[in-house]
Amino acid sequence: MKQWALVTGAAKRIGREIAIKLHSSGYNVIIHYGASADAARSLCDELNRAREDSCITAQADLSTEEGINDLVKVTTSFKLSILINNASEFYPTPLQDTQFNDCQRLLAINLLAPYFLAQKLSPLLSKNNGAIINLLDIHGQKPLKDHGIYSISKAGLQMATLSLAQEMGPEIRVNGIAPGAILWPENSQNNAQESIIKQIPLAKCGSPADIANTVQFLVNSSYISGQIIAIDGGRTATGYMGA
Repeated sequence: MKQWALVTGAAKRIGREIAIKLHSSGYNVIIHYGASADAARSLCDELNRAREDSCITAQADLSTEEGINDLVKVTTSFKLSILINNASEFYPTPLQDTQFNDCQRLLAINLLAPYFLAQKLSPLLSKNNGAIINLLDIHGQKPLKDHGIYSISKAGLQMATLSLAQEMGPEIRVNGIAPGAILWPENSQNNAQESIIKQIPLAKCGSPADIANTVQFLVNSSYISGQIIAIDGGRTATGYMGA
C-alpha cells in the first residue's frame, strides 16, 4: 500500500511547495485547506494528472477541536507515514489593542492544532515509522514587534516539537523547521523588506523550495529527531532580528 503524507495548509505558498515535493518523491498526499478551496482542488488535480489517485483534499477549521477531529477522520483509511504541520495564522496583536479572541485563534491554529494532530494521528504514524515536521518561525526565538501572540504560539510549538520527540520515539520522529524571510506578508512594505534583508548574511530572501527541500531531508533522515533547523540565510546567527 502506498504511503501517504498529510500537509496542513497545503493549498498555497510554502505548504503547496511541500506537497509537490513529497508527491514528486513518491508519497501520496492529503492536501488540507481552510478556506482556499479552489487553490487546493487545482493543486490536487495537478498531482492526480501526474499520478492517478495519488492526492485528495480535506477541508477543516483547525481553530476548533471539531475541525481537528474531522481532519483526523479523513486519514483513517490511509497508510499515513508523514504529518507536516504547516497551517499557520499570522497577524499583529499589539498589546493594548489585542482581544481575547485574537489570541485564541492564533494559539489554536499555530500551537494546539499541531499538538493534537500529533496526538490523534500517532496510532497511524507509529505503524509506519512515521515522521512529524512542524513549521515554526525564527520569531519563536526572538519576538516580532507587535506580533506577541504569534511569537508566543511559535515558541510554544518549538517546545512542543522537542517534547513530542521525547514522547513519541522510537516509533515516530519529530522535528521542526524555523523559516526566516521566505515569502513576504501580502501587506509588507518595501522599506521593511529592505531592512530585513540587511540583517541576513546571505543578503537575500529564501524561497519555498528551500523549505520543501529541508522537509525532504528530514523525511529521509532516519536518525534525526528533536531538532530545529533554521532556514534563514544566517539571520539568527547575527543575534539581531528586528523588524
